[in-house]
Amino acid sequence: MSKIIDPSQEGAVRVRYAKAAQSREQALCCPVDYDPRYLEAIPAEVIERDYGCGDPSRYLKPGETVLDLGSGTGKICFIASQVVGAEGRVIGVDMTDDMLDVAREAAPEVAENIGFANVSFRKGRIQDLKLDLDDLEKSLSEHPVGDANGFLELEERVERLRSEQPMIEDNSIDAIVSNCVLNLVDADKKRLMFSELFRVLKVGGRAVISDIVSDQSVTEEMMQDTELWSGCLSGAMTESDFLEAFEEAGFYGIRFRKFDVEPWRVIDGVVFRSVTVEAFKGVSDDSEEAAVCEAIYQGPFKAIQDEDGQIWERGDRSKIGKAAFERLKASPYGDSFAFLGIGGSDSPQIQYQAVSANSSTCCSDDSCC
Repeated sequence: MSKIIDPSQEGAVRVRYAKAAQSREQALCCPVDYDPRYLEAIPAEVIERDYGCGDPSRYLKPGETVLDLGSGTGKICFIASQVVGAEGRVIGVDMTDDMLDVAREAAPEVAENIGFANVSFRKGRIQDLKLDLDDLEKSLSEHPVGDANGFLELEERVERLRSEQPMIEDNSIDAIVSNCVLNLVDADKKRLMFSELFRVLKVGGRAVISDIVSDQSVTEEMMQDTELWSGCLSGAMTESDFLEAFEEAGFYGIRFRKFDVEPWRVIDGVVFRSVTVEAFKGVSDDSEEAAVCEAIYQGPFKAIQDEDGQIWERGDRSKIGKAAFERLKASPYGDSFAFLGIGGSDSPQIQYQAVSANSSTCCSDDSCC
């Protein structure tokens, strides 16, 4: 059962990060090395007031549409904009006005430095990516709330905004990144947050999240400490709970891309460290789909179990449908499986070569094999 957190926790986060947008607070930082090539185009005030514990931008690809959760002053967004290039797009979401002000002011300068503009910033909560708080503020200015009836009408307007003008639409994002922010969301809202990540990603898309985790559950006393909470500590999930939260939301292929062995902080025996996790949004279940090929797990382990509970023994063949093929041939599984087509050359089913997932054919047209 999730613990009920004092409502002041979110307020403490807003207040502390509003101050941190004005002047650097070293306690919010975890040492991270970023690619200096990308930093050259970013204004100094953005870099100085950036707070994070990892660099998820290094896992992005050219041309992608990227969403940065808790984008702060925009540093990861501005790095990501250079990685994805002019054909890509980057959206930053943050709830703190002071942070957004710095990011939005810096955006034109970064665009001029790199030669294109592909970054935008939205005001919102990362656990509610449908509600654009700038749109809500505009609605409130046009229709102020003065009594209980006005409050009820406001709730209706909020739901209309979510459904008719969602800040981030379903299945619209190639890659989600976040840098030391998920831990700041109230414990009773974290499940909703992970489901929102899953909702906005395209099929085949992925989340690459750098955050602080703990080796054991934090105490109730620590969770009620607003200084520890806003400092990215007492809101941290345990290492295993963090991974399980992705799985419960529907993600697959979940893995640590970075696991800091050295602790960032140790408080009352609880060890806090930085990790980066990658998780994928897969295709729909194909349990009733006709088999189109055979998959062979190549090792190195004697056997493994996937998220659907299937046991793959090294060297054994298993018939799979198209959805499973699309999932297993892609990252992070592709190098672990080989695929063999089934049926004759005139089979109406989809044909696949008996090659690795990264190959298009095993022989050229004029070869002797």
